[in-house]
Amino acid sequence: MADKKEHQDVALIPREVLFGNPEKAAPQISPDGTRMAYLAPVDGVLNVWVGHVGQNNHEPITHDTDRGVRVYFWAHDGRHILYLQDVGGDENWRLFSVDLETGDQSDLTPFDGVQVQIIHHDKHHPNELILAMNKEDESVHDVYHLDLTSKELELVAKNPGNVASWVVDSNMAVRGAVAATDEGGFDLMVRDDEAVEWRTLVTWAADDALTSGPVGFTRDGRSIYLLDSRNASAAPLVRMEIKSGRIDVVAGDEQYDVGDVTLHPETYQVQLVSFVKARIEHRVLDSSIQEDIDAIAALRPGDFGISNRTHDDNTWLVGFTEDDRPFSYYTYDRRTKTGTFLFYARPDLTDYTLATMDPISYESRDGYTIHGYLHTPAGRERRGLPTVLLVHGGPWHRDTWGFDPEGQWLANRGYAVLQVIFRGSTGYGKNFLNAGDREWGGKMHLDLVDAVDWIVDQGIADPDRIAIYGGSYGGYAALVGATFTPDLFKCAVDIVGPSNLITFIETIPPYWSTYLNILHQRIGNPETETEFLESRSPLFHVDNIEIPMLIAQGANDPRVKQSESEQIVAAMEAKGIDHEYMLFADEGHGFAKPENRLEFYAAAERFLAKHLGGRAE
Repeated sequence: MADKKEHQDVALIPREVLFGNPEKAAPQISPDGTRMAYLAPVDGVLNVWVGHVGQNNHEPITHDTDRGVRVYFWAHDGRHILYLQDVGGDENWRLFSVDLETGDQSDLTPFDGVQVQIIHHDKHHPNELILAMNKEDESVHDVYHLDLTSKELELVAKNPGNVASWVVDSNMAVRGAVAATDEGGFDLMVRDDEAVEWRTLVTWAADDALTSGPVGFTRDGRSIYLLDSRNASAAPLVRMEIKSGRIDVVAGDEQYDVGDVTLHPETYQVQLVSFVKARIEHRVLDSSIQEDIDAIAALRPGDFGISNRTHDDNTWLVGFTEDDRPFSYYTYDRRTKTGTFLFYARPDLTDYTLATMDPISYESRDGYTIHGYLHTPAGRERRGLPTVLLVHGGPWHRDTWGFDPEGQWLANRGYAVLQVIFRGSTGYGKNFLNAGDREWGGKMHLDLVDAVDWIVDQGIADPDRIAIYGGSYGGYAALVGATFTPDLFKCAVDIVGPSNLITFIETIPPYWSTYLNILHQRIGNPETETEFLESRSPLFHVDNIEIPMLIAQGANDPRVKQSESEQIVAAMEAKGIDHEYMLFADEGHGFAKPENRLEFYAAAERFLAKHLGGRAE
């Protein structure tokens, strides 16, 4: 009884505070350091605001009234703000610019049904941008040069049909191409200049395909930085001399792949690499910034990242994530070695008690060490709690430590929240990632089952009140939990999860064509393995469902089509299985609009409270 009262004393955090628009977010400092941009709402819609540093004169310079701006950056000319926007979540990104001197707003890529990818922009070429578009062929992206002054686009590299990504050198020349192979791997193609033929520099077989790839050319263009797991258990950063093929290891770890790589904006020398372990570990490779990194690390107890730097490199923009505080941002002055606090993204959260996010690990039934994270309700003993197994998407992705709005929401409502970095997740080396090959609904799911056994054995979870919840691959995992192991869970929540692996693979976006062989290698081939894929698809096991389901879908999702949710919903309706279905007509792969997020989380909160007994707003 005392435990219950203690938890009641922890105030309920309103969903609006967790899932509504941030007050401010994603600040970026201008190239000359005089102005600051950030995202903030205008009439409830996120837009870009710009003003002078240290002054209270920020004003919105974009005027989106629908989905809001989520991805933007300063052009290196310091005059233009560039941002990407799609329609209804269709991921056909267009590139827009705002001229801060004239106020003119331009659609730089006014093409329907075309997706823009930003390839490169550089301080030495401030009026130029290299981008890729699937304008001529929807299945592949060609490379274009954009002149920001004239707004002219010029085709500079034609995709032969197998190039998945491109690499540009310091002179804005397209000199690298990552080409898909029939076996599910990649060839790294290079050329000395844009007038000569391509040649193969490196071939990554399927086992190395998802843990290897180019980072960028050196300043002189004679070498290239790569993540290269061919001769390692975890991918190190290497420098490869293009002419001789000589490879030098720059940084590596026995267990963890190299994560972010920070290059000096002038010299292109590697300054900093990170490894995402239980927490982010930075490794300084350029002694000239060691004092700066130490000073930044001392600003707050969380994990930090450097988001942008002024052209003179005297001012850095730094963001922090902490498990029990909202995201925070600082400017850092390299001359004085001091940081200046800018703002919290969600300052209202500082009025509430947040849960901690603790790293955990356990051993799978076949001997893998599986890592993860655990939130539990603040003010409650960790015993006999209703529990949500929160499964990450991807699956070639992973959970990380820091502020997690879903984890905080669920813990605040009274649940233990278990997040698992199951086999097939990234960051822990190629052997762990490749152990997930052809194990969708197989050993990847058994890792989740073992996680449930672990948290029950620890006494933390009430075994009769456990839900499985996730989006994308996590949504698929929730469907698998309901169909393959229905006795383990009390209810399930699936957000944009595929229900039939055959139709999922057959309806991928056209521009995923260069990754199709990877899907065949790692999931299965619908043309030759129908029976196998049916055995791993929840749609074909609907008769096993014994628990209530909540399914949510975006109508415009290009990755996991609306039909993936609706075919299993139809099957459940035919069987009379208890379920709720939410379709958002103006969303894609996830819910970008705050009103849709809040509607979904309100429904999910009611659903979980009904079946697990947690709190509800």
